[in-house]
Amino acid sequence: MRQIFIKVRPKNSFEVPHGEGYQVYSALLALIKSVNPEVSERLHASSMRTISIGGLSGNFGRSNKSGFKRLAPDNTYTIRIGITDLHDEEFFQNLVYPILLERRNIILDRGELCVEHVEDRQVSHTDLFQKVAEYTDLTLEINFLTPTCIQYKNSKVTEMFPQRIAVFHSILSKWNQACPDGYRMDVERDEFGRYLIEKPDAQSYATYSVLVNTVFDRIKGHARPIFKQGFIGRCGYSFTLDAPESLQNAVAILALFSEFSGVGSSVTRGCGQVSVTLEEKIA
Repeated sequence: MRQIFIKVRPKNSFEVPHGEGYQVYSALLALIKSVNPEVSERLHASSMRTISIGGLSGNFGRSNKSGFKRLAPDNTYTIRIGITDLHDEEFFQNLVYPILLERRNIILDRGELCVEHVEDRQVSHTDLFQKVAEYTDLTLEINFLTPTCIQYKNSKVTEMFPQRIAVFHSILSKWNQACPDGYRMDVERDEFGRYLIEKPDAQSYATYSVLVNTVFDRIKGHARPIFKQGFIGRCGYSFTLDAPESLQNAVAILALFSEFSGVGSSVTRGCGQVSVTLEEKIA
């Protein structure tokens, strides 16, 4: 697994929507297309379930336009990319080449981002197990940084709350899809509900509707936006007194993994980006 942090600075001041992840995704694919059109097309046509692409993180200015925020050239912003399957290395290779070697800018709808620094972090599945083993009695907090869109099974209903079953079953599905042989987890949905307790932070909780795609509407004869609903905010998760140790370890490992995989759907379009904090429980 690897994380790529791209530090950028706006060429000038311009506005982006609150859910700018789709613009960032499109801009990165355009960069890859400039190097290898076949890879870009293959990535766009696939579901890319083992790649997550965050939007921009940093300090934004206020915009007079509803649903928008302003980028300032005095500030730097970070784009975070997670890759959970090494078979998707071609994404990394074809993205880094135009950014580092050709010093290409990332072009959004209303302005350009100049790349100042790229950092690459690699972690193995074993590393996550060893990290969790350092704790004897832990609690964890997940900060949902960008709108997190978790669909209920195969329905069109979206979870609008960091409910423990929805969150960790989503991460579990991503883990089992990308993990090496011998690392698969067999955790039942009911176990997340029975042994976990969520403690959301009401002050940071908010909901959003974000653009995740556009499709051509043959009836109307033009492109039609596709929006999804999701939540942001911090949420703590603790364990019941009778929670099995194996379940506690599994939950902590999944939480750390979610920093690479994202949570929920549309994680390549900027949704479901999280940061995770593990702490030793205070007696």
